Amino acid sequence: MAMIPNQLPRLASDPAGRSLGLDLPPGALTGPADDPTFWSGHAPAGPGGWDALRPAARTAGLLPVLLGGDDDLAAWHLMPEEVSDPADHDAEEVLAELWEEYLASEISEEERDAAVTAAVEELFGEQPEYAEVVAPYAAGWPGLAPAWPARTDPDRAAAAAAEALTRPGSWMEEARPALVPARRSADIPAVIGWSGPLNHEEDVARLCAVLRSWEDRFGARVVALGPATLVVSVAAPPRTVEEAEALAAEHFAFCPDNITQGDHETLRAYAREALLNVPIWTFWWD
Repeated sequence: MAMIPNQLPRLASDPAGRSLGLDLPPGALTGPADDPTFWSGHAPAGPGGWDALRPAARTAGLLPVLLGGDDDLAAWHLMPEEVSDPADHDAEEVLAELWEEYLASEISEEERDAAVTAAVEELFGEQPEYAEVVAPYAAGWPGLAPAWPARTDPDRAAAAAAEALTRPGSWMEEARPALVPARRSADIPAVIGWSGPLNHEEDVARLCAVLRSWEDRFGARVVALGPATLVVSVAAPPRTVEEAEALAAEHFAFCPDNITQGDHETLRAYAREALLNVPIWTFWWD
């Protein structure tokens, strides 16, 4: 993967990052001493914590992200050495492949597990058929949604999302600040070797290629990561049902669990309830 000069080793002798124009809280480096993959704070970032890290992008090429969930990073199963380069993948090809792979697995599971499906329906009620779940795109992968104008500056949208996530009472209020030597926000999961979507996609760089495309088309920024959760801010959320449904197809390929195991059950419901005019996208993989 094409990397930027890694400034993190300087924090070993300068923990506050003064030589980089920073004023970091107490934290630690993760990864080899001569080439750490990221720095993370010991305490929650709190509202404003993201903004405090933003100068690091300008002075040291370090991008901020929030780390939520398990504080034991060993439990995250980070594998940077096993990740390819996001630049080697095409976003539309990745999404089309994931869409078709999910369709194939869905059909085979229905054929193989008809008795289990019947038992689940008896317990929980009738489950939507695949065609109903992905309508209006039951005929197949519809292609990428078109880009539309941003409503605000992407970095400002990211700061607003980070502040909302870290407010008292938020589900990520304990998230810690982190800095990653990445060329662009979309590459953060690949640089640290994040394995959150492992049950869906083994090489997170392929999903980072999609995140790059969302950066370009919708002003997206990776704001937070958990062991299996990804939060993205968006400067250009969809403003019409048609835009939301087109984008929902991409989200379904990217993270089908958001729909099949979430609160929305169908792509159309997800589009209206989770995407329409919504500036924060959250993904979770089982």
